[in-house]
Amino acid sequence: MKLGNLPRWDLSDLYSGPDAADLAADLDKAATAAEQFNGDFAGKVGTLSAADLARAIQRYERDEDFLGRIASYAQLYHAANIADREVGRFYQTTMERLSEITTKLIFFTLELNRIEDAAFAALLAAEPSLAHFSPWLRDVRAARPHQLADEQEQLLHEKQVTGRAAWNRLFDETMADMRFSPEGADADLSLEQTLHLLSEADGAQRKAAAKALGAGFDQQKGLFALITNTLAKDKEIEDKWRKFARPDSARHLSNLVEDEVVDALAEAVTAAYPRLSHRYYALKAKWFGVEALDYWDRNAPLPNEDQQTISFQVAQDQVLDAYGRFSPVLREVGQRFFDNDWIDAPSVPGKSGGAFAHPTVPSAHPYLLLNYQGRTRDVMTLAHELGHGVHQVLAAGQGALMADTPLTLAETASVFGEQLTFRAMLDSEADPTRRKAMLAGKTEDMLNTVVRQIAFYDFERRLHNERRQGELSVERIGEIWMAVQGESLGPAIRLHPEYANYWCYIPHFIHSPFYVYAYAFGDCLVNSLYAVYQDAHEGFAEKYLDMLRAGGSLRHRELLAPFGLDAADPEFWQQGLGVIERFIDELEELS
Repeated sequence: MKLGNLPRWDLSDLYSGPDAADLAADLDKAATAAEQFNGDFAGKVGTLSAADLARAIQRYERDEDFLGRIASYAQLYHAANIADREVGRFYQTTMERLSEITTKLIFFTLELNRIEDAAFAALLAAEPSLAHFSPWLRDVRAARPHQLADEQEQLLHEKQVTGRAAWNRLFDETMADMRFSPEGADADLSLEQTLHLLSEADGAQRKAAAKALGAGFDQQKGLFALITNTLAKDKEIEDKWRKFARPDSARHLSNLVEDEVVDALAEAVTAAYPRLSHRYYALKAKWFGVEALDYWDRNAPLPNEDQQTISFQVAQDQVLDAYGRFSPVLREVGQRFFDNDWIDAPSVPGKSGGAFAHPTVPSAHPYLLLNYQGRTRDVMTLAHELGHGVHQVLAAGQGALMADTPLTLAETASVFGEQLTFRAMLDSEADPTRRKAMLAGKTEDMLNTVVRQIAFYDFERRLHNERRQGELSVERIGEIWMAVQGESLGPAIRLHPEYANYWCYIPHFIHSPFYVYAYAFGDCLVNSLYAVYQDAHEGFAEKYLDMLRAGGSLRHRELLAPFGLDAADPEFWQQGLGVIERFIDELEELS
């Protein structure tokens, strides 16, 4: 494939290697700093003056940045080499050491939360340098009703590395080791390489890949069911102790979004299944001349579509040009990722699947991981992850405690970057056949982001609720999966028996329970945001960049208010879903 030179990231801005002397020294420094911080403040936070409390938080923030740099290096080094057991050993050892160190810091937020509201308000009013941290303090104190005793919190923290984190690692390493044997393939393929075949023009290749995936998952489904059941029970136990009413409530709290807002999103999307996914896939089946599509044809290119292989350099130019048309600042920040080896692009065996943007810490810079294979969707993925990266760079000014945004808002810049890139590519395409293919591809991407992710969220809710009655069999997990997929995809998609195993490979179910709705939240939010941009260009880019620079210092109502939007309004979600509907309308007219 003519992909050109695919960049590999250079992690030396963090550390030169796992055996680097400065990494070992920094671990020792971090341990000493945590010990000193504990000695200086443990048991005393509630007695500090406003000025002393501000200085303590400033010191805590410096320690968090320092620790985050070490953790980020271990995570990134591992992501590029998951199948290497020696790399896995380094990662586990480092995370265990960090867990020991950070145990000394747990007391700080626990003691902050024991300060009564009236006394806390007086402290904030008395000292501007403390008031600077009020957004972070607001978010920390949101967890007050769910906080446990200090010893319990410390125990949960220390056991994390041998509990949830260890099960996560088992999932990751198992997935990285898996190889699939599609009929007709020259060699066994990794998960990413096999999934890529599902978008090939040759239907026989798509079917062979789908059957190989189903067979491979079938061999490991017992292990994946054990991991899923164990983590769901682990979550149930912690939720009970923390008094969360629902399995997804802890995620909503961490996302700083109300249960009812997420419920409104999920209900709006579920109600729209017939006029979105059901309608689109029925239309696509007509294009293929069949009553229903087999599930492996869901993301197939259109008949007679000219599938181009897009080199990485062309993808880079397309994304940066689209960013630049919107804002020179957006392009300039994006360019840094390519100029400074902050991207790891090739799809190679043993590497983490999918794609992500890792923010690392404000004192460093983000890194992007891709599995680039030259399709239009890969260009969109680059635009998506670069959006995250630009957001993380711009938000770094908020500092280590307030740079990170909740997941719901973290998807804003990524999806907006995709939208900018798609619109630019569509505007430059004159060929009607290619334009139709691009519209179809974008519609499918939006359905994957909105409908598919809400279906994933529904699957998780059903699974976690049923798990509370006892361990679920592999067959029962498959039944729940098939029911949800059938409801969301509609009658124009034919699900074969092996598809019951496809829940196995979704990493968000393992790493971040109930994360998935954030994608739908972000997509609908951006659709509404982009409509505002189209109606009123002047001043929009500046307000948008200010929103990104705010990081986690503002909540969704405050961030969206300058654009006249409110995610608590049910009509807000209808606006976002209406964009997808109009794309399907246009495709029907073209047909």
